[in-house]
Amino acid sequence: MNIQSAINREVFAPRDERMLVAVEVKRRKRKRIPFLPTGGKGEYMTYICLSVTNKRPAQLLITKVKRFGGSAPFTRRSQWAVEQLRQINGINPNKDCPEFDLVFDNAFDQWVASSAPEKCIFIQIMYHACQTYWEGKEGVSGSPAGDQQKGQRGQGGQGSPGAQGGQIGGPGAQARRKSTVGPRPRHTEFVNCQSKLTGDACKMNLVLYRCKVFFNRMKKVMVSNQSRSQAGGPRAGPSGQRPPGGSMGSVVQRASQALQERGERLGRAEDKTVDLMHKAQQFADTAHKLALKYSN
Repeated sequence: MNIQSAINREVFAPRDERMLVAVEVKRRKRKRIPFLPTGGKGEYMTYICLSVTNKRPAQLLITKVKRFGGSAPFTRRSQWAVEQLRQINGINPNKDCPEFDLVFDNAFDQWVASSAPEKCIFIQIMYHACQTYWEGKEGVSGSPAGDQQKGQRGQGGQGSPGAQGGQIGGPGAQARRKSTVGPRPRHTEFVNCQSKLTGDACKMNLVLYRCKVFFNRMKKVMVSNQSRSQAGGPRAGPSGQRPPGGSMGSVVQRASQALQERGERLGRAEDKTVDLMHKAQQFADTAHKLALKYSN
């Protein structure tokens, strides 16, 4: 079982929530409390998770989860509704980087993800989840306005005084109608995020980022295994030959590097394709205008 499945099972499933994505993070500027002793590195791991409730109307939540020690259970530390999330800052809109900021109404956190692809997956899923959530919210909040218009049409059909060409009812009635329509919800702002994370052609990018994450994890496992074997000292075989563990690690490293380069080439090709599509659309619009001009 991977980390995300374990977090979903231990933290979110008992609360009738479903986790959408999680990213392992560390603080860029670690908070220090002067009267507490500073512990060593690796004391705990922090995850920023995005989840949605199973009950209707669904709520979108951002949760900070920690795990103290290697085998301790996951613990929910803080949780915010998406309405409290004012801004997500991707730091660099031109290239993949692991840094990002989360700005809430009462908190400001600067994080570094364990890798740039994991951060890109998190922002991409967060963006589309927020878009779906706010579209649903606007649909629900727009219903009182429609009821108000229906009521005005009904009153106008009764021939009440002042209904023709003017306002219906007195100032008190207008104030009551305005009070039924709530304020427009404030959307989460995504700044300094790459366009490929928030654009239409995002499914292929998501697949590429997941492949990069998978090979990065394999690389870390192979490096840790090599370091352990080197610390224990390689043992010679019966014929005096050493085990081929290093060659296997180099093969995996070359394969991951080749996949990463291929993903970058595919990303550049995708950007060029989108650019050519825009240019072709502009050319078609210009040709259509010229055809209309000379046909007259």
